[in-house]
Amino acid sequence: MTKFLVISENVYSNWQINEKFFIDTAKKIFKFYLTQPVIREHSCLSLYEYNTISFDILYCDSKKTHEINREYRDKDYPADIITFAIFADSDEKFVFDGEINLGEIIIALDKIIEEADKKQTTKEHELAFLISHGILHLLGFDHQTEEDYNFVVELQNRALEYVKI
Repeated sequence: MTKFLVISENVYSNWQINEKFFIDTAKKIFKFYLTQPVIREHSCLSLYEYNTISFDILYCDSKKTHEINREYRDKDYPADIITFAIFADSDEKFVFDGEINLGEIIIALDKIIEEADKKQTTKEHELAFLISHGILHLLGFDHQTEEDYNFVVELQNRALEYVKI
């Protein structure tokens, strides 16, 4: 049985999210993804043995994601989500004591609030949607084509149905 370690930190003062709820939600989404054959077969985990998966989630504002985008990605705009998939993107993947650290998901909560208002959905739904998106990136899935984008969004929607959000 795989153990999941999700560390989160909220540095955005305008929305004190229930971090335990979203950590539990992230773990459920991850478990759902691992039940999907396409993910098991094509993710960055497919060739490795492990007993623990870990990753971090940082909740911040779009000012911070803009800063991170400029400094680390040479992009001059704020993002709703940035994912550093250190395991999936590394040429030298390593498993330490049976644990794989997948990386970090950084989410701008002010962007979540804006998007939820625009889509007329709850902030919690929009946040869970982006967490599910970030997890797919950590697993090595991207969306450079319309077909890949549709595949990713379909998986996200199925994951949210699974966790009943």
